[in-house]
Order: sequence, then C-alpha cells, then structure tokens
Amino acid sequence: MYESHWRLKHKPFENCSDPRFYFPGESHQAALLKLRYAVENRRGGAVLAGPSGTGKTLLVHMLRTALAPCFAPVVHVVFPQMPTDQLLAYAAGELTGDAAAHHPVDLHQTIRRIEQFLAANTQRGQHAVLVVDEAHLLDEGETWEALRLLMNFENGGQPGLTLVIAGQPAVLPLLDRFPQLDERLGVKCLLRPFTEAETAAYVVHRLQIAGGDPAIFQPAALAALQRLAQGIPRRINRLCDLALLIGYAEQRTTLAADHLESIHDELVAVVPE
Repeated sequence: MYESHWRLKHKPFENCSDPRFYFPGESHQAALLKLRYAVENRRGGAVLAGPSGTGKTLLVHMLRTALAPCFAPVVHVVFPQMPTDQLLAYAAGELTGDAAAHHPVDLHQTIRRIEQFLAANTQRGQHAVLVVDEAHLLDEGETWEALRLLMNFENGGQPGLTLVIAGQPAVLPLLDRFPQLDERLGVKCLLRPFTEAETAAYVVHRLQIAGGDPAIFQPAALAALQRLAQGIPRRINRLCDLALLIGYAEQRTTLAADHLESIHDELVAVVPE
C-alpha cells in the first residue's frame, strides 16, 4: 500500500523468515557461527536460546542456507508440543520423506525407523540436522529422554544427526533437569536484543534491501525506536511498518521521533505481545 510513496520495491519490515533481510548483529552472527561449527563438525547437539522476537527462526533458515549439501536433510519442527510418539513420528516422516511415517505407531518402531535412516544417510556421506523449535514448551520428561536417545545413534564413531534445540531462555533451566542430555549439548548460543547502534543499522539495512532511502527515519527516530522496541527485531518491524503506513497516509517525507512515539502509544503499546 505504501511502497510507491516511499519508493520501495518491497515491504522492508515484514515479520517473515526471508534470508534477504537477515541482519548480522553481533550475537546473531556469533550464534550462527557456533551452530555451523556444531553441525559441520558433526556434534551431537546444540542449543539456541533467545527472547521472543529476537530472530531464532530466521537464524535457523540462515543456518540451512549456509550448510553444504552434504548436511541433509535439515528438518525444522516448529510446533513440538505434542505427545512423544507423535513428535518422533513427525520427525521420522520429515527425515525420511515418507508421508506414511508421520502417523504414530509403536514408539520403538519409530525410533528404529529413524536409526535405520540415519545409518543409511551416513553411508551416503550425509549428516542430518533436526531442529526442535519452541522447545521451552516441552515439559514431559519422556520427550526430552526420547530426544536424548536420538543422539545415541552413531555411525563410525560420530552421531548420525545434530540435534538443535531452539527456544526462549526458559529452555535453559528445563535442560538443567535432564543433565544426561544437557551435557551432550556442546554448543550453547544466546541471542540478545540489538544495541542502539544495531537497531539503527538494522533499520537502514532493511530499507536498503527493499530499495528505499535509508534516511526515511530521522536519527532521533531511530534513537526513539530503540527505547520503544527495546532492541527486539519483531517489535522493531511492527513499529516501523506502522510508521511507514501512517506516514504515507499523512504524506510525510521523513519519519520523526514524535511520530514513532505517537504510533507506539496509540497502536502498539495496547497490543499484547
């Protein structure tokens, strides 16, 4: 709606996992490098933790695009809050590409199917990656134990897959309850919100990728944005998108701090996260 007014080729602040808009913030780049290390060195597991809206899902997509073809398949479970047999059946179906395997059967049969696939996958020179997202929602000991068992499948002395557990920081004390699993997660990454400088660079980066003028947001507006959104990318996106929309409606040529503050107070602050 507002793209032509701001001379944009695309909407710059969509909350979607588009690798084109990935911004290499310090903690994000560090996490990506650590995850690549875990996968490329065929480690058994890794943890990616961060507050809601900090970009964990986009980082998983960036990991997928950064890996060589031999690291396959890469399976991303985005809703793991299901009974253990269903979760493993879903993982088995995604790993093997067999739609029939999505239907839960005996848990031991599912685990055996995964074991056989990983052995064959390793013989083909490939290494699988299983990402369990929103893992802070998992509270069943049986599920965590099943995930630990997946890390036992080794071929030639190396794990058949790398398990990446992603979730909000609440996942970390959850893992403390399962030390046998926690001690095998050799890589732990924690995403933090952007600093003020990173927030400003993030907004400029997104505007440039979308083909727009990086000066649309005045310097004071960027400073206000950091205070209002607290460095959380999802909040930044929402507030910037609304600012562009309202700015278009008011026929503004740039966006000032008071404009963002007004939009935040009237349209954002009353909306729960």
